[in-house]
Amino acid sequence: MLNFGIIGYGKMGQTRHSAILRTDVGDVSAIYGYPGDPVPEDKSVASPEDILANKDIEAVFVCTINSLNKELTIAALKSGKHVFCEKPPAFTSAEVEEIRKVEAQSGKVLMYGFNHRHHGAAVKMREVVDEGELGKVLWMRGRYGKSVDEDYLSTWRADPKLSGGGILIDQGIHMLDLFLYLGGDFDQVQAMVSHLYWHLPGIEDNVFVQLRNSETGRCASLHSTMIQWRHLFALEVFMERGYMVLNGLKTSSNTYGAEQLIIARNRTKAPAASWEQESSLTYDKDESWDREARAFADWIQSGKPGIGSGDSLGALKVMKLVDEIYATERHVAPQLYSKLNAVTG
Repeated sequence: MLNFGIIGYGKMGQTRHSAILRTDVGDVSAIYGYPGDPVPEDKSVASPEDILANKDIEAVFVCTINSLNKELTIAALKSGKHVFCEKPPAFTSAEVEEIRKVEAQSGKVLMYGFNHRHHGAAVKMREVVDEGELGKVLWMRGRYGKSVDEDYLSTWRADPKLSGGGILIDQGIHMLDLFLYLGGDFDQVQAMVSHLYWHLPGIEDNVFVQLRNSETGRCASLHSTMIQWRHLFALEVFMERGYMVLNGLKTSSNTYGAEQLIIARNRTKAPAASWEQESSLTYDKDESWDREARAFADWIQSGKPGIGSGDSLGALKVMKLVDEIYATERHVAPQLYSKLNAVTG
């Protein structure tokens, strides 16, 4: 049984704790909570340093606000702990490179919480890609949207110094990771980043992205938004001999609809594929958190990452895409804000 510590006990810290208990992969002996976190008294410690200094704790879950992820991950690795860190790994790919240097020196496991890989539909999609029966991935399209209200403005997520950005680094990063996970790398990026509704500098509410692999020609398209008034998750993967279409995502909020995956072969003659040629799978239970907990524990115990385990190389690739997308925002933002102010007063 592994002995875990948790730093940060908001929604994600509690979620990870529950998954550890359900899967019985280990025991949580110490938790550091920030103000307002409901830490059980028998687990509470006075500081993150208490957890890092405890030689009986083998692995640490970093479940804090985004701005603390890098420094806590590095500190935990240097203290000899295995680390599971929530996304984003850092604010830039250069910062991830710094982390990777420490990781290499530590010899410890570092896994990132790209949780969407572990949803039932995503697991099945990866299996289909790996089996190769439907051929290579040709193109992908992802849409991921939610709605936020004015309460959002009073949270740390509305402060770019704490969050690192808006909807892209909050939710869109999951879709970017799924593109890489299912389709491979991209080296060409086109993006439009906008602040149409909340008008928060550094906190985008819409991102439109086009990606391409210049060697294979494979393309992907992403729309990530926080002004989708009705929550939406949709991922389409079209291949040489068929396609996969995922609509909905099973989450604790139940606001993204049923997690339904359709798999079908492409047409052999006109007209296009009919409904009778499609198979439909619905995932009624979210088992992603448990899969992730097991994957982290298995990696520590076996020394080998399993399929779906979010390693630091994958995190680096995601953040390189994020860098390219945000470079667009940093270029146009000053002009955009001045125009908005002129219009809105």
